[in-house]
Amino acid sequence: MTTSTTTAGTTMRAILQENYGEAENVLRLGQTGRPTIGDREVLLRVHAAGVDRGVWHLMAGLPYPVRLAGYGMRAPKASVPGREVAGRVEAVGGDVTTLAVGDEVFGIAEGAYAEYARARADKLAPRPSNLTFAQAAAVPVSGLTALQAVRDRGHVQAGQQVLVIGASGGVGTFAVQIAKAYGADVTGVCSTAKADMVQSIGAARVIDYTRGDVADSGHRYDVILDTGGNRPLRQLRRALTPRGTLVIVGGEIDRRWLGGIDRQLRAVVLSPFTRQQLGTLLCSENQADLLALTKLIESGQVTPVIGKLYPLSQTITAIRDMRDGHVRGKAVITLHP
Repeated sequence: MTTSTTTAGTTMRAILQENYGEAENVLRLGQTGRPTIGDREVLLRVHAAGVDRGVWHLMAGLPYPVRLAGYGMRAPKASVPGREVAGRVEAVGGDVTTLAVGDEVFGIAEGAYAEYARARADKLAPRPSNLTFAQAAAVPVSGLTALQAVRDRGHVQAGQQVLVIGASGGVGTFAVQIAKAYGADVTGVCSTAKADMVQSIGAARVIDYTRGDVADSGHRYDVILDTGGNRPLRQLRRALTPRGTLVIVGGEIDRRWLGGIDRQLRAVVLSPFTRQQLGTLLCSENQADLLALTKLIESGQVTPVIGKLYPLSQTITAIRDMRDGHVRGKAVITLHP
């Protein structure tokens, strides 16, 4: 049995989407019914929601394999976008025992760009004590991706040389801090304008990609985390040590069918034939790793980097700014104070 405070006809403000395309063409602010929840779900009053790269892919329906993954072939199944959330529990499903009404949480939700969203209880964790709702909303997708890339795929250890490509972005800012927390010597790759920020979060060195290439300096890295580049695989391998590890967790190429996924596929296929470990990452959304992130955050080793806050009415601008690289760290949409 589901315990819920929602009633028939209760509406909320939300960002609505009916078709795939660019934000200005397919998103609008409107009214819709509050979501209903299942036995293992909770209803959240959304205080803030993060804007990650995946939001754009799910909104645009690109590359096309996104649609094949179950998000809708001709149109999105979800009428409200957004997945990173921080908020307060308003109602709990009948099988939920770990959360209660009034709990302040962060994690993964369905339809986060709205006043209320539903979420699985096992994809939420208590809001870190030293973070605001806006800061907490910047963590879930980007933080989980960075943690699993550093810890599970990169196997980063103390004393290693780690290169983070896309160090000023959502995943990159977390990856720099987490790799440093694991004892690595971190080099970040970003633009000139963002170099100071990347150094401030723990990068020992910064490479300005507008002035040089990561493989030209002669320096070799034990681990390379590519969180948003489009460099050829051969170039990345030249920057690795002979037994180094490459983890590709992003890559934006304007191709409708693969959109950069082909580079990740080639890395997986090539890896068995070289001493270097080449691979990618499929992020696991789980409560245990949200709690692991909380420990790093509450210890002061990791702090979310928020470039700008946007009200719900400016969601289109937030997504566009994120996609165009105009945001340092994360963009966050704020709703309730």
